[in-house]
Amino acid sequence: MKEKILDKATEMFLNLGFKSVTMDDIATELGISKKTIYQHFKTKTELVEAAVFYLFESISSGIDFICEASHNPIEELFHIKKFVSDYLKDEKSSPQFQLKKYYPKIYNRLFWKQFEVMNECVMENIKKGVDSELFRKGIDIDFIARIYFSGMLNIKDPDIFPATDFKPSDLATKFLEYHIRAIATENGLKILNEFINQNND
Repeated sequence: MKEKILDKATEMFLNLGFKSVTMDDIATELGISKKTIYQHFKTKTELVEAAVFYLFESISSGIDFICEASHNPIEELFHIKKFVSDYLKDEKSSPQFQLKKYYPKIYNRLFWKQFEVMNECVMENIKKGVDSELFRKGIDIDFIARIYFSGMLNIKDPDIFPATDFKPSDLATKFLEYHIRAIATENGLKILNEFINQNND
Protein backbone atom coordinates (compact mmCIF):
# COMPACT_ATOMS: atom_id res chain seq x y z
CA MET A 1 0.00 0.00 0.00
CA LYS A 2 2.86 2.38 0.81
CA GLU A 3 4.23 2.03 -2.72
CA LYS A 4 0.75 2.54 -4.25
CA ILE A 5 0.38 5.78 -2.26
CA LEU A 6 3.86 6.90 -3.32
CA ASP A 7 3.20 6.13 -7.01
CA LYS A 8 -0.12 7.98 -7.07
CA ALA A 9 1.15 10.95 -5.03
CA THR A 10 4.22 11.32 -7.28
CA GLU A 11 2.06 11.27 -10.42
CA MET A 12 -0.36 13.86 -8.96
CA PHE A 13 2.41 16.15 -7.68
CA LEU A 14 4.01 16.15 -11.14
CA ASN A 15 0.76 16.84 -12.98
CA LEU A 16 -0.89 19.29 -10.59
CA GLY A 17 1.91 20.66 -8.42
CA PHE A 18 3.05 20.09 -4.85
CA LYS A 19 0.93 22.90 -3.40
CA SER A 20 -2.45 22.13 -4.95
CA VAL A 21 -2.58 18.36 -4.25
CA THR A 22 -4.02 17.57 -0.81
CA MET A 23 -3.97 14.33 1.19
CA ASP A 24 -7.76 14.19 0.57
CA ASP A 25 -7.16 14.34 -3.20
CA ILE A 26 -4.69 11.43 -3.05
CA ALA A 27 -7.03 9.38 -0.84
CA THR A 28 -9.95 10.00 -3.22
CA GLU A 29 -7.88 9.01 -6.28
CA LEU A 30 -6.82 5.77 -4.58
CA GLY A 31 -10.27 5.03 -3.12
CA ILE A 32 -8.87 4.80 0.40
CA SER A 33 -9.30 6.83 3.60
CA LYS A 34 -6.96 9.67 4.48
CA LYS A 35 -6.22 7.76 7.69
CA THR A 36 -4.63 4.96 5.61
CA ILE A 37 -2.19 7.47 4.06
CA TYR A 38 -1.29 8.83 7.50
CA GLN A 39 -0.44 5.30 8.67
CA HIS A 40 2.43 5.33 6.14
CA PHE A 41 3.28 9.05 5.95
CA LYS A 42 2.79 11.16 9.10
CA THR A 43 2.50 14.49 7.23
CA LYS A 44 2.13 15.81 3.70
CA THR A 45 5.71 17.12 3.92
CA GLU A 46 6.93 13.59 4.64
CA LEU A 47 5.01 12.32 1.61
CA VAL A 48 6.37 15.11 -0.62
CA GLU A 49 9.92 14.28 0.47
CA ALA A 50 9.41 10.55 -0.17
CA ALA A 51 7.88 11.26 -3.62
CA VAL A 52 10.70 13.63 -4.61
CA PHE A 53 13.50 11.20 -3.78
CA TYR A 54 11.58 8.22 -5.17
CA LEU A 55 11.37 10.12 -8.47
CA PHE A 56 15.01 11.16 -8.28
CA GLU A 57 16.22 7.57 -7.75
CA SER A 58 14.01 6.27 -10.60
CA ILE A 59 15.36 8.89 -13.02
CA SER A 60 18.98 8.33 -11.90
CA SER A 61 18.65 4.57 -12.56
CA GLY A 62 17.23 5.23 -16.04
CA ILE A 63 20.06 7.64 -16.87
CA ASP A 64 22.67 5.09 -15.72
CA PHE A 65 21.13 2.52 -18.05
CA ILE A 66 21.21 4.96 -21.02
CA CYS A 67 24.88 5.84 -20.33
CA GLU A 68 25.86 2.16 -20.33
CA ALA A 69 23.98 1.42 -23.56
CA SER A 70 24.77 4.56 -25.59
CA HIS A 71 26.80 4.56 -28.81
CA ASN A 72 28.23 8.04 -28.58
CA PRO A 73 28.12 10.98 -26.14
CA ILE A 74 26.02 13.24 -28.39
CA GLU A 75 23.23 10.70 -28.84
CA GLU A 76 23.53 9.87 -25.13
CA LEU A 77 22.63 13.45 -24.14
CA PHE A 78 19.57 13.48 -26.42
CA HIS A 79 18.38 10.08 -25.15
CA ILE A 80 18.73 11.28 -21.54
CA LYS A 81 16.80 14.46 -22.34
CA LYS A 82 13.97 12.46 -23.94
CA PHE A 83 13.84 9.95 -21.09
CA VAL A 84 13.68 12.66 -18.40
CA SER A 85 11.12 14.69 -20.36
CA ASP A 86 8.87 11.63 -20.87
CA TYR A 87 9.27 10.57 -17.23
CA LEU A 88 8.39 14.02 -15.91
CA LYS A 89 5.57 14.44 -18.45
CA ASP A 90 7.15 17.72 -19.65
CA GLU A 91 6.83 19.15 -16.12
CA LYS A 92 3.50 20.86 -16.77
CA SER A 93 3.25 22.21 -13.23
CA SER A 94 6.87 23.48 -12.86
CA PRO A 95 7.37 21.05 -9.94
CA GLN A 96 10.95 22.10 -9.19
CA PHE A 97 10.03 25.74 -8.62
CA GLN A 98 6.93 24.85 -6.59
CA LEU A 99 9.17 22.67 -4.44
CA LYS A 100 11.61 25.58 -4.00
CA LYS A 101 8.79 27.91 -2.94
CA TYR A 102 6.76 25.68 -0.63
CA TYR A 103 9.27 23.05 0.57
CA PRO A 104 12.67 24.83 0.54
CA LYS A 105 14.46 22.32 2.81
CA ILE A 106 13.48 19.38 0.57
CA TYR A 107 14.40 21.43 -2.52
CA ASN A 108 17.83 22.19 -1.08
CA ARG A 109 18.56 18.51 -0.39
CA LEU A 110 17.36 17.58 -3.89
CA PHE A 111 19.42 20.37 -5.49
CA TRP A 112 22.70 19.05 -4.08
CA LYS A 113 21.88 15.42 -4.87
CA GLN A 114 21.01 16.44 -8.44
CA PHE A 115 24.21 18.44 -8.71
CA GLU A 116 26.34 15.54 -7.47
CA VAL A 117 24.77 12.99 -9.86
CA MET A 118 24.39 15.26 -12.89
CA ASN A 119 27.84 16.83 -12.58
CA GLU A 120 29.49 13.40 -12.53
CA CYS A 121 27.32 12.18 -15.45
CA VAL A 122 28.05 15.26 -17.62
CA MET A 123 31.79 15.20 -16.83
CA GLU A 124 31.90 11.53 -17.91
CA ASN A 125 29.96 12.40 -21.06
CA ILE A 126 32.36 15.23 -21.95
CA LYS A 127 35.43 13.04 -21.30
CA LYS A 128 33.97 10.38 -23.62
CA GLY A 129 33.36 13.07 -26.24
CA VAL A 130 36.92 14.39 -26.01
CA ASP A 131 38.37 10.83 -26.19
CA SER A 132 36.28 10.04 -29.28
CA GLU A 133 37.21 13.42 -30.86
CA LEU A 134 33.59 14.59 -30.96
CA PHE A 135 34.30 17.32 -28.38
CA ARG A 136 37.30 19.67 -28.49
CA LYS A 137 40.49 18.85 -26.61
CA GLY A 138 41.62 21.27 -23.91
CA ILE A 139 38.14 22.37 -22.81
CA ASP A 140 37.54 22.97 -19.08
CA ILE A 141 35.41 19.92 -18.29
CA ASP A 142 34.51 20.87 -14.70
CA PHE A 143 33.47 24.41 -15.71
CA ILE A 144 31.35 23.17 -18.65
CA ALA A 145 29.61 20.51 -16.52
CA ARG A 146 28.67 23.17 -13.93
CA ILE A 147 27.42 25.58 -16.61
CA TYR A 148 25.35 22.74 -18.09
CA PHE A 149 23.78 21.92 -14.70
CA SER A 150 23.02 25.59 -14.06
CA GLY A 151 21.47 26.04 -17.51
CA MET A 152 19.33 22.89 -17.33
CA LEU A 153 18.00 24.06 -13.96
CA ASN A 154 17.27 27.63 -15.04
CA ILE A 155 15.44 26.81 -18.26
CA LYS A 156 12.79 25.33 -15.91
CA ASP A 157 12.23 28.70 -14.22
CA PRO A 158 8.71 29.78 -15.30
CA ASP A 159 9.53 33.46 -14.60
CA ILE A 160 12.39 33.46 -17.12
CA PHE A 161 10.78 31.03 -19.58
CA PRO A 162 6.98 31.25 -19.17
CA ALA A 163 5.08 28.20 -20.45
CA THR A 164 2.87 30.52 -22.54
CA ASP A 165 5.89 31.38 -24.70
CA PHE A 166 8.17 28.34 -24.34
CA LYS A 167 7.39 24.63 -24.50
CA PRO A 168 9.51 22.82 -21.84
CA SER A 169 10.64 19.97 -24.15
CA ASP A 170 11.65 22.48 -26.87
CA LEU A 171 13.67 24.47 -24.33
CA ALA A 172 15.61 21.39 -23.25
CA THR A 173 16.36 20.49 -26.89
CA LYS A 174 17.50 24.04 -27.70
CA PHE A 175 19.72 24.22 -24.64
CA LEU A 176 21.22 20.82 -25.40
CA GLU A 177 22.01 21.85 -28.97
CA TYR A 178 23.51 25.12 -27.67
CA HIS A 179 25.71 23.14 -25.21
CA ILE A 180 26.96 20.67 -27.84
CA ARG A 181 27.67 23.33 -30.47
CA ALA A 182 29.85 25.19 -27.94
CA ILE A 183 32.18 22.21 -27.37
CA ALA A 184 31.93 20.03 -30.49
CA THR A 185 34.63 19.38 -33.07
CA GLU A 186 33.77 19.42 -36.80
CA ASN A 187 33.10 15.70 -36.57
CA GLY A 188 30.89 16.26 -33.52
CA LEU A 189 28.90 18.96 -35.32
CA LYS A 190 28.39 16.62 -38.27
CA ILE A 191 26.94 13.93 -35.97
CA LEU A 192 24.81 16.54 -34.16
CA ASN A 193 23.34 17.85 -37.43
CA GLU A 194 22.65 14.31 -38.68
CA PHE A 195 20.95 13.44 -35.40
CA ILE A 196 18.79 16.60 -35.49
CA ASN A 197 17.82 16.04 -39.14
CA GLN A 198 16.87 12.41 -38.48
CA ASN A 199 14.70 13.40 -35.56
CA ASN A 200 13.03 16.26 -37.41
CA ASP A 201 11.86 14.02 -40.31
